[in-house]
Amino acid sequence: MQFDEGDSDVTRPFLGFGLGLRTDHYSYILENRPAVDWFEILSENYMVPGGKPLDHLDRIRADYAMVMHGVSLSIGSTDALNMDYLKDLKQLIQRVQPGWVSDHLCWTSVNGTNSHDLLPLPYNEDTIAHVVDRVVQVQDYLGQRILLENLSSYVTYKSSEMNEWAFFNEIARRADCHILLDINNIFVSAHNHHFDPLDYLNGIDIDRVMQFHLAGHSSNGEMLIDTHDHDVCDPVWALYGTALKRFGAVSTMIERDDNIPEFPQLRQELAIAEDIAAKILPAEVLAPKMDYDRTA
Repeated sequence: MQFDEGDSDVTRPFLGFGLGLRTDHYSYILENRPAVDWFEILSENYMVPGGKPLDHLDRIRADYAMVMHGVSLSIGSTDALNMDYLKDLKQLIQRVQPGWVSDHLCWTSVNGTNSHDLLPLPYNEDTIAHVVDRVVQVQDYLGQRILLENLSSYVTYKSSEMNEWAFFNEIARRADCHILLDINNIFVSAHNHHFDPLDYLNGIDIDRVMQFHLAGHSSNGEMLIDTHDHDVCDPVWALYGTALKRFGAVSTMIERDDNIPEFPQLRQELAIAEDIAAKILPAEVLAPKMDYDRTA
């Protein structure tokens, strides 16, 4: 299937600076309509037939741009693609009309059982061919490109034949999909696997990156764990600044899934990202450029 955007010369939409939409903040957002450019929703939370989640979603969507982010596509699994899941996902896309849809470059299911974890893949040619075939099927079914996100990882495979960024690039190129680059995950994996995070940033194709994630992590002593329960740390902020210098204006959001602070505190943290970008990027490129129908 051919899509509307170009290939290597993609014109990247820039939404500005956003936050993950969490139930803790529904009331505050609806009552105060805070100054946030956009929200990222967790797709699976709204793949339901009705009820309060969809009511809150519709009301907030009326005022804000949104993108969708999933955790259950299991694009790397050897299980067959879950067509019931994809049907529900497509219906939610039609409801939300998001800027884009993303999930993770991982596998989550085996023999039909969801592990509820984002598990890494071996970096080799067989895996590339397998994942590319599945991404193409998903994109054909949805009628649009998807974004794949890099994981934080804690193990490696003896069967890997290349580094993660070469593997990621090759899948994005062959499948003609986009990349959601998680800056914190690069930092976490670089620490755990003893590589230079700048090598990762410099190895990723500029034109494929459509979104950045920022988040906090925890340490268990030897390893860093991507827990999304802390503020973004200074080294990750520094890496974000380096990413902006390489990739330019990329829509950026902060994920927070535990120890969730009050909305104004989280908004203050997002302002750090805005301040870093303002020091690096020309002022004229920082205004969001994608035109959304926010009443959809």
